[in-house]
Amino acid sequence: MIESSANAASLLEVKALTREFDEGHVKALRGVDFSISEGEFVAITGPSGCGKSTLLQLLGALDRPTSGTLLYRGKSVPDDPNPATYRAREIGFIFQAFHLLPTFTATENVQIPMFEIDRSASERRERANELLKLVGLEHRLDHFPSKLSGGERQRVAIARSLANDPSLLLADEPTGNLDSENAHAVLELLICLQGEHGRTMVLVTHDPTIAARAGRILRMKDGRIVSDGKP
Repeated sequence: MIESSANAASLLEVKALTREFDEGHVKALRGVDFSISEGEFVAITGPSGCGKSTLLQLLGALDRPTSGTLLYRGKSVPDDPNPATYRAREIGFIFQAFHLLPTFTATENVQIPMFEIDRSASERRERANELLKLVGLEHRLDHFPSKLSGGERQRVAIARSLANDPSLLLADEPTGNLDSENAHAVLELLICLQGEHGRTMVLVTHDPTIAARAGRILRMKDGRIVSDGKP
C-alpha cells in the first residue's frame, strides 16, 4: 500500500529528503524539507551543483531518493508501484534541451505523452493541434524540430508538457538555451499558462530575475534549502 498523509492541503510534501551518489560519497541532497500547495508557482534557485535539478527529478519520479519522505497528494511517490503512470498523468516536464524527437513533426512530438493514456489517434492529433495553437504555433504543426527556432522548439516542448492536462509542471532551466528575447517570451507564456489554468509550477533557474517572477523562492546551497520565502 502507498502511504497516506494527514495533510491533504499540500500538493507536495517533502521531509528530510536525501539523495546520495557514488556509494554515499556524493551528497546531492542533505535533508530537504518543504511543502507546495495547489496552484503555487515556486522557483528553485542557487549555484550550479547545489541540488536543484536532482530535487526536480525526484519530484517527477525520474529518480528515487536515498532516504526521506516525498508525498504527492498524500501518497508516497517513491513507493508508487507504477511511477510511469504518475509521470504521464500528473506531471508535465519542460527541459532546457527541449528533448524533441528530430524525426517527428511538432504535432507528433506533442502527442508522445498521450500514448500513456486511452486516446484515439484522431483525439491525440486534435489535442496536439489545440495545444500548439495555444502556444502560438498553429502555423508550425507539420514542421520538424530542425526547421524551428530555439524559441519555437521550447514552445513545442511546453505544448507537449500539457498533453495530458497535468496538475504539476516541472521546468528545469526552460529558458537556458534561449536568447534574451525568446527567453522572455517563453517565461511569459509559462506564467500565463500557470496562472490562467491554476496549475502548480516548480521552476529551476539560476537567474534571479526569472526567480523573482515566482510567488515563492526556495534558495538552495550545498544540497540544502537555505531560505524559503516571497521574492
